[in-house]
Amino acid sequence: MTERVPVSMTVNGEDVQRFVEPRTTLGDFLRVEMELTGTHLGCEMGVCGACLVLLNGKPIHSCLMLAVAAEGETIETVEGLAESKAIADIQQAFHNRNALQCGFCTPGMLVTAHEILKSEHPLTREEIRDELSGNYCRCTGYEAIVDAIEQVFVARAAGREVEASGQFAETAA
Repeated sequence: MTERVPVSMTVNGEDVQRFVEPRTTLGDFLRVEMELTGTHLGCEMGVCGACLVLLNGKPIHSCLMLAVAAEGETIETVEGLAESKAIADIQQAFHNRNALQCGFCTPGMLVTAHEILKSEHPLTREEIRDELSGNYCRCTGYEAIVDAIEQVFVARAAGREVEASGQFAETAA
């Protein structure tokens, strides 16, 4: 039996202390220990992007990082981003544009879209595609995902919210 070691971190704003096996990946820690199953494990080689989370505000592949290496760090998962409403407009745009099909890649795509949309200026469709290159989707062909991200860029630039109809509404100032 492998000895378990203590690990402490902040996950979605909650201080967490657990004991883990030293070889436990951050992705497995989030899914098993924290029961945050939005972090998907696909390739487990850092290629598909399904396991993306934010580590101190920067996207990382949680399948490539050991939980013990996240000691003292701040982790935000897709659940945390959704709960804080940080990705509400992105989720709505994905729904409007049918940018989610089987849903396996969607959490990683949402984390990536969240990062893309932090750009100081709207990106072109080609730039969005380039930024998405670290996420693998087998279902959508990416066009709908690019459409959704572009829709959010347009809405945010106009100071509007993405509505369920796909149209925009004025935001309360």
